[in-house]
Amino acid sequence: MGRYELSDFEWHAIEPHLPSKPRGVPRVDDRRVLNGIFWVLRSGAPWADVPARYGPPTTIYNRFNRWRKAGVWDRLMDAITKAYDGDVQMIDTSIVRVHQQGATGKRGGEIVVSVAREAGSPRRFTPSSTRRGARSSLS
Repeated sequence: MGRYELSDFEWHAIEPHLPSKPRGVPRVDDRRVLNGIFWVLRSGAPWADVPARYGPPTTIYNRFNRWRKAGVWDRLMDAITKAYDGDVQMIDTSIVRVHQQGATGKRGGEIVVSVAREAGSPRRFTPSSTRRGARSSLS
């Protein structure tokens, strides 16, 4: 089982609540597609970057949107909550507070990247930004 994939317990809890389509072209494996949706949502990656083991990105994206519009996600969350006897905890951005200094950060500010020197690599120096020939006031 992968990092973001449904456990067998979770799968058996939600499987009966999934929409069924008895006619037409059979759908691809629901569990595989759900695992792909969870991979995208948990990793923060774009839909197009979903690993191939979950199926085509368009299938995963379209299923997510169709189920959102049809209210399937609400039913699935209710089923999971019921399966865990209401002992489900979630955190979203409306709960998490920003640290005091993080709240007043400037937008579009400069990003400073710090790189550590490899062990054993020679030291490198950058030229000073002072003008050549400038005399120190201490001399």
